[in-house]
Amino acid sequence: MPTLLRRFGLLLAVAASLLSFVALPVPAAQAAEVLLSQGKTAVASSTEGVFSAGSAVDGDAGTRWSSAFADPQWIQIDLGTTAEVSRVALNWEAAYGKAFRIEVSNDAQRWTVVHETATGTGGVQSLAVAGTGRYVRMYGTQRATSYGYSLWEFQVFGAFGAGDPGGDTNRLLSYGRTGSASSSQSDQNCWECTPARAFDRDPASRWATSATTGWTDPGWIAVDLGATAHINKVVLQWDPAYAKSFQIQVSPNGADWTPIYSTTTGTGFKQTLTVSGNGRYVRMYGTERATPYGYSLWEFQVYGTGGDPIPAPPLPSDPANPPRLVWSDEFDGAANTKPDASKWRSDPGTGPNNELEYYTDHRNAALDGSGHLVMEARKEATAGSSCPRDPLSGSGTCQYTSARMNTGATFQFTYGRVEARIKVPKGNGLWPAFWMMGADFLTGRPWPYNGEIDIVEVLGKDVKTAYSTVHAPAYNGGGGIGSPYTLPGNADFSDDFHTWAADWNSKGITYSLDGRTVFSLAKDEVERTRGPWIFDHPHYMILNLAVGGDWPGPTDATTPFPSRMLVDYVRVYQ
Repeated sequence: MPTLLRRFGLLLAVAASLLSFVALPVPAAQAAEVLLSQGKTAVASSTEGVFSAGSAVDGDAGTRWSSAFADPQWIQIDLGTTAEVSRVALNWEAAYGKAFRIEVSNDAQRWTVVHETATGTGGVQSLAVAGTGRYVRMYGTQRATSYGYSLWEFQVFGAFGAGDPGGDTNRLLSYGRTGSASSSQSDQNCWECTPARAFDRDPASRWATSATTGWTDPGWIAVDLGATAHINKVVLQWDPAYAKSFQIQVSPNGADWTPIYSTTTGTGFKQTLTVSGNGRYVRMYGTERATPYGYSLWEFQVYGTGGDPIPAPPLPSDPANPPRLVWSDEFDGAANTKPDASKWRSDPGTGPNNELEYYTDHRNAALDGSGHLVMEARKEATAGSSCPRDPLSGSGTCQYTSARMNTGATFQFTYGRVEARIKVPKGNGLWPAFWMMGADFLTGRPWPYNGEIDIVEVLGKDVKTAYSTVHAPAYNGGGGIGSPYTLPGNADFSDDFHTWAADWNSKGITYSLDGRTVFSLAKDEVERTRGPWIFDHPHYMILNLAVGGDWPGPTDATTPFPSRMLVDYVRVYQ
């Protein structure tokens, strides 16, 4: 941040520290209010450097949250339980919100606006509101400066236990709690598949019984809720190694167990069980396996009242309806200009899937001066050519070069409408694609545990067919969930530009071609029939033109080189 703004911020910090966070103006009628937000979990759409969301709820007026320099941005507080919110106090740094909303929600997905302004003044604002929810959010839509949004303190006042009488009767009690099991697997097939993985609300990690000692009956996994609770719902998301016969049991001490649910016809996949029982410990006790393998659960969730719940991180919010444009690249620029480095980074190296190309550092990607990105696959000469060195083989030559680039370092997002207008090339062995990868791939989590969303793939040997697919641990590669589709009249995709889009939210993904829906995926249906849905977290976009590979097959004498994939625009709406 520039020196001038930092100095101004320092002056505000000194003034704020003199006021103290409890000294914000409190009208007499509000004197009985309780500060609900201090020390609670806070998350934000983005963070500038060390200025984290938690710094806005720590009670220290000398620390702050600050966002990226873009609109929109938000900061959200999880109060831990449903509350009746009566006032919100904002202590802005110099970078304040001119237009913003205060919103409340019971599930961090569906939001109700309780205050909205387009004439924010900055400074210290005490806003009288009226709403009920567990989550409270400041959602900024227009910055007052060229910088981001920054709050010394974000305080929520009101009363717990009021409002929605059913708001806390079906709370997730098992998240992050201590688990135990009859055995656990940890090998090349299921690394660190410990009981904790079933209670982390991460559908891409799982618990499994040991391959050496646990593929027997009975087998069990239990969770300590931390205190006595009334249990009214249990959700099991099974791996293919599921229980045909099992019980859900409760216990006050982890030793004396009482069944509250029993079946001999378990179905596997996702089972949502309505139960009723009291106890500190809850156990799935399997007595008959449905396969020769053991027992394995992606998720074991316990809901009810009481216990000692650890608040789970809030789930992402669905996009606005209608959505708003939040990111785009129109590829306007002079001919031979390289892709915008503030949006795209090249991804050099050899491709997976036994592909033949080497992706260069933007040598094969440039603007054409007519509003298009050109991604070019070339057949290179042999020794002595300008083909880059292959770091994997150590060879100084390679047969084909092409382009692959992504937004992993510049733009990651959860949910929205993702759209691109593309003209694909034709030729045996060519494989153009526009797709998304879960952002945790960049921090070392291996595929397919990240979640891959393929918006479009076309094989150059059959340019009358396009594909949209998703990949996850339980369905990937040739087992991915997807659908082929064609153009009206069985036209050729390589003849013209076409617009592919994916509308992605908490309920699923709808794929469309030129405004026509071609394939839909419902999250609940996938969970019931194929396995866990792992796409409710940040992803980034990828454009690439592959050559060869297991699926498209090799090139031949008819494959034209150079071959070009043209991209007119890429846009994201939220």
